[in-house]
Amino acid sequence: MVSLPITQLGDRILRQKALEIKNIHDDRIQKLIDDLIATVAQANGVGIAAPQVAESLRLFIVASHPNPRYPNAPEMEPTAMINPKIIAHSTEVVKGWEGCLCVPGIRGLVPRYQAIEVEYMDRNGKLHKAEFTDFIARIFQHEYDHLDGIVFLDRLESTLDIMSEQEYQKQIVKN
Repeated sequence: MVSLPITQLGDRILRQKALEIKNIHDDRIQKLIDDLIATVAQANGVGIAAPQVAESLRLFIVASHPNPRYPNAPEMEPTAMINPKIIAHSTEVVKGWEGCLCVPGIRGLVPRYQAIEVEYMDRNGKLHKAEFTDFIARIFQHEYDHLDGIVFLDRLESTLDIMSEQEYQKQIVKN
C-alpha cells in the first residue's frame, strides 16, 4: 500500500465525470483500492475518491474514524465503494461542516440529505444495498460528488458558510 499524492482544487480531473469501472478484479483496481485506503489514513481523512488521486474512476473509500480533522466521527471500517449510486434520499436536508483533502485549509457548511439509500459493489464484486444517515451519509454524498466533478464548495448556499481550518478547529472542535 502506497500513500498517493492528492490532487488539488484547480486540477481539471476534479471537474470531470468519472468513468464506470468495468473489471473490479483487475489488479490495477485492487491496488488502487489499497492505495486509496493508505492515502486517506495518512491524510487523516474520512473518505477519498479516485479522482482525488488523479484517477477518473467511479470508486471511493468511506473510512470514518475519529481523527484530528474530525474528532467526533463515528467508527467505520474503510470500505471500497465501486460504481456507487444513490437510489433514494430523505426530504430532510441538514447543514454540516465539511472539509476536503483537495481544498486544504478551508471548511464549508454544506447542506446534505440526512439519510440516503445507496447501492455499490465492494472490492470482491458483491452488490451491496445500504442506508446511511448523519455523518456517514454526509461522507458518501461528498465522495459521490467527486465522481461527478463536484466539490463541496459548489454546494455552499453562501460564501458566509466558509471558514478557515484554523478557525474551525478553534471555534467548532474546541466547543
